[in-house]
Amino acid sequence: MQKIGVAGCGRMGMGMLNNLKNGGFDAQGFDIRPLPGIETSIDTFCDGLETLITVVRDADETDALLFDTQAVIARAQTLKTIIISSTLSPHYVMGLRTKIPAQITLIDAPMSGAQIKADAGTLTFMTGGDTTKIKPLLETMGRDIHHMGDFGAGMTAKVLNNLLAASHTAMTRLVLDWADAAGVAEDKLLRLIHTASGQNWFASGFNDIEFTRDGYTAGNTIDILVKDVGAALDIAQDTDTTLPTAIRDTLQQLAPRDKP
Repeated sequence: MQKIGVAGCGRMGMGMLNNLKNGGFDAQGFDIRPLPGIETSIDTFCDGLETLITVVRDADETDALLFDTQAVIARAQTLKTIIISSTLSPHYVMGLRTKIPAQITLIDAPMSGAQIKADAGTLTFMTGGDTTKIKPLLETMGRDIHHMGDFGAGMTAKVLNNLLAASHTAMTRLVLDWADAAGVAEDKLLRLIHTASGQNWFASGFNDIEFTRDGYTAGNTIDILVKDVGAALDIAQDTDTTLPTAIRDTLQQLAPRDKP
């Protein structure tokens, strides 16, 4: 059985790792933070590693993992496949092909669904590249798998999807603030939105998604969403980016929302 490694065992990676283990795969986690049951020795993690799933935060952490601080590419002599599940700029992801040895298969498979779906093994994956050999892994961690095309297409689809999610997040929070000021109860408005034309994932999952009431703080989930908007802006070509830029600015101004 091939050894699978999940690098970045945060709110998404930990659930993915647990579902792989529960599915009978030989899977091990790595994180730079001390976490129960998670490897912190990069040499131990890389020993015999064949498939790497990277769920680290951004391009800088990806560079550190693959080439610099942890240097998995140099350490893992048995590495055959890298699955990129972080949300990154599609341009950056495409550039990885020139930096990683040709014998290592590169697949982009970012995911959507927040921690609740990562824990439940019901994530949605958007993939690019040849996913034939990793399909059993994806099916263990997710429920909906959308193959978008060649390497890089999955990441392009993901950042566009997250741009919509960011707009839903910003506007739903604004609408709830206005409802407070007008004396309309949060629970009643959310039930209405779920059954009406304003329905969206963020509003419908408001009581289940772990970050719906968060304000913006450096490094938190709202900040990651800001980062994802930036990744989408990176592929904008000769078009008006006023609206997505305003969405990013609005997210950066979010204050925590208390429960009613």
